[in-house]
Amino acid sequence: MSISRQNLTVIIVSFMSENVIHDCIGSIPNDIKIIIVDNSNNKSFKSEIEKKYNNVRCILSENNIGMGAGNNYGLSEIDTDYAFILNPDVVLRNDTIDEIIFASKKIDAFSIISPIMEDENYPNYKMSKKNNFINEREEPFKVKSVDGFAMLLNISRLNKLENFKNKKYFDENIFLYLENDDLCKRIIENGENIYIIPKSKIKHLGAKAVDEKYKYEIELSRNWHWVWSKFYFNKKHSGYLNAFIKVCPIFISAFFKMLLYFFINKKKKEIYLNRVLGFLNAAVGKKSFYRPKIND
Repeated sequence: MSISRQNLTVIIVSFMSENVIHDCIGSIPNDIKIIIVDNSNNKSFKSEIEKKYNNVRCILSENNIGMGAGNNYGLSEIDTDYAFILNPDVVLRNDTIDEIIFASKKIDAFSIISPIMEDENYPNYKMSKKNNFINEREEPFKVKSVDGFAMLLNISRLNKLENFKNKKYFDENIFLYLENDDLCKRIIENGENIYIIPKSKIKHLGAKAVDEKYKYEIELSRNWHWVWSKFYFNKKHSGYLNAFIKVCPIFISAFFKMLLYFFINKKKKEIYLNRVLGFLNAAVGKKSFYRPKIND
């Protein structure tokens, strides 16, 4: 079964994303189904979004379950063979979907394909070590991983792999950061292919998915989870010692910066403190429990 607009569902995980998500939805053809998993449990947002868009269904999660679990929640609700994972701060071009559909017909087999960032200075993919970034090609090319803000999953193919028969595509232990790298790594280890489609372009606003008024609390959360996820990811795939060696320099740097700013800049002190705490909690095996403290 090939990709078509009727055989594709867009999944968007949102959290206080009202200011940007309308641009994202508006850039998606209205004959494609969209499922939003809203981690802020905002009933008025659900009502507004479903009234405004005929092709959108909004699911409220009772708690802030993060990106990985949020994507899995949305994926458990689809009945199509393909799912396009998008962040709320991504905007498609008019031909982004059509270019993906056209290019997919040229590819024998894939588990993930992804559009490319229109800003070539910020590639949304990683190559193997022996290859460099490729900006001048027009044909689809294989990569090691793609960023999680825009990735199209071949669900029917993934479901045939032993590792994904439980339909837990993303590791739900990861609240934020590297859940996409983890998925891509497991796919590559299964001998599957990941492609970039150079003619299919997107715009990613970058760190704009949450309302700006919560910027500081989100920054604290990002710094905690960035270090926690790096430790967890490396421990999962390379062992505890390797994780400790790789992430410990971040911990040491954050610890001394925390001391430096202790009396002169409270916000920076708290940001680096959260990096320290993210490392310590990951190192002792605690779950990724930190959540941004947001009260409306």
